[in-house]
Amino acid sequence: MIIETAKSADLEHLLDFRREAAAWLQTLGSDQWSRDYPADKLLATIEAGTVFMLRDGAETAGTITVTPEAEPGLWSPAELAEPSRFVNKLTVARAYAGHDLGGRLLNWAGERAADEGAEWLRLDAWTTNERLQEYYLAHGFTHVRTELEGGAVNGGPRVSGWLAQRAAGPAAHGFTDQTLRVTA
Repeated sequence: MIIETAKSADLEHLLDFRREAAAWLQTLGSDQWSRDYPADKLLATIEAGTVFMLRDGAETAGTITVTPEAEPGLWSPAELAEPSRFVNKLTVARAYAGHDLGGRLLNWAGERAADEGAEWLRLDAWTTNERLQEYYLAHGFTHVRTELEGGAVNGGPRVSGWLAQRAAGPAAHGFTDQTLRVTA
């Protein structure tokens, strides 16, 4: 399998991918990703070069976004001063479930983060999705805290405020990396 930087032409596929993941999450009793993601916002991340596609021949097996920018209001100023990369929108196609591609994508992201000079690979997860939180803990992340206040809707509760991190660094992923890298 190869990992490459997403292109603008991947936009509709990524939106479909997200809808597939939301439908699967709903079968597990989670409302995560139940709202449509704005296409223009996703296109901006693609154009910024932070969205990556895992390809198995002509099929897309997974996707991950790795960015130097944190979601606003989650991490403290001291934490933001530490060199970090932030993972979001990690998704594996249901046809590829059960092969730990998500874990391998996290390993790839940790290696990429270290190559870019980051000390930490960080993420936020849905505060009510305990299964996802356990998944991240099983993949070497440590829970930092849960931010419940400051949500986007009327200053209400934050839905994705479970914060975790692990040290950035090389780890086995087994992918052929065809992305461009900026090393520190």
